[in-house]
Amino acid sequence: MSEQVTTAEQWWGRFFRYGPYGLLALATIVSAVSRDLVMSPADVRAAAVFLPAALVLQLWWSRAPADPGTRAGVCYFTVRTLLALGLTWCNPFFSIYAVLGYFDAGRVLPRRGIRPGLLAVAVIMAGAQSGSPPPPATLMNWVVFGVVLAVHATLTMVFAQIGDREAEQDRARTDTISALESANARLEQALAENAGLHAQLLVQAREAGVADERRRLAAEIHDTIAQGLTGIIAQLQAVTSTACTDPALAQEHLVRAAALARHSLGEARRSVHNLLPAALEHDDLPGALKKTVATWSQRTGVRAEFTVTGTVEPLHDEVGATLLRIAEEALANADRHAEASRAGVTLSYMGDEITLDVRDDGRGFDPAALPPYRGAGGFGLGGMRSRAERIAGTVEVETGPGLGTAVSARVPMVPHARNAA
Repeated sequence: MSEQVTTAEQWWGRFFRYGPYGLLALATIVSAVSRDLVMSPADVRAAAVFLPAALVLQLWWSRAPADPGTRAGVCYFTVRTLLALGLTWCNPFFSIYAVLGYFDAGRVLPRRGIRPGLLAVAVIMAGAQSGSPPPPATLMNWVVFGVVLAVHATLTMVFAQIGDREAEQDRARTDTISALESANARLEQALAENAGLHAQLLVQAREAGVADERRRLAAEIHDTIAQGLTGIIAQLQAVTSTACTDPALAQEHLVRAAALARHSLGEARRSVHNLLPAALEHDDLPGALKKTVATWSQRTGVRAEFTVTGTVEPLHDEVGATLLRIAEEALANADRHAEASRAGVTLSYMGDEITLDVRDDGRGFDPAALPPYRGAGGFGLGGMRSRAERIAGTVEVETGPGLGTAVSARVPMVPHARNAA
């Protein structure tokens, strides 16, 4: 469609550039052939003056065309119409050149001057077609002139009305397109802002999860390792103060210090183990889950299957640790409470997300009957949700008495730091 419009515009552009010369040349040739029939010597001399003037006018206009409605366009149309009137007065066949006014009145005249310009052209055309040289010589010539003028005037007004309507439709289409482009621009801007806000919210959620984990670790270190180190220091100070006076008591303090050191070492190992599960030190998440499911199945005697769907990709350590911990807790719950005979674990890579589903055919439970999670005294379903929320994820549970249990964790697909780099 756009190519057709462009071709039409190019065609009309060539017509308005070269058409006046062609019409003037055709009118001159026909008038020269019919000179002896309709032209007097005075008409020939007048036409010899008007023709060069019309040619010069067309040359000037083709070199510096002006926009519609400008003073230059009005002057061009007026002078050309007067020259066409003079030429038609000399020979009616010069109306071939005068007809050009019908085509470009809307191009060069202001809106309020289009109809008067068309009427002027209609008068010239009616005079040329009335059957006698202007002015009409007889009453019949006047009647014919009036009838032909009425036809031309009616047609020009109809065409002008059609042109006005098309111009109004073009303006309406232009306004509609502009409004749509503006709306699309606003929509794209809103989408870009929403995408930025979404990314910002994800970053804030992850930062909040990191801060929450840091607070948890700080409290755990304070309550275990730091307290153990404080006790070791106290025991060693006691050894220093009693080594010379009471060696037996000093030896007892050394034994206590060693016991506290072993206990603190165990707490330190447990904290490190919580940061990065040992199962993920040598395997990726699918491998670690496969071994976890197999070990759980051997220990409990419950038949369990592990499945991976999608394209496996390296995950951020925190994401892998979270999903592994959720799987371990879900399987532990199935062992302790479900009395299941079968269980299944499915890990699904889904582009921007990764999901973990743990199902069993146990006795199920009523979720509404569970006590609220308080963040202490066990992990449980509330703890699984809390751990998933730290990385902007969710945990959903589908269960009911006698219907088994399905735990579904959905977290963002955050690639491994080395991959992301």
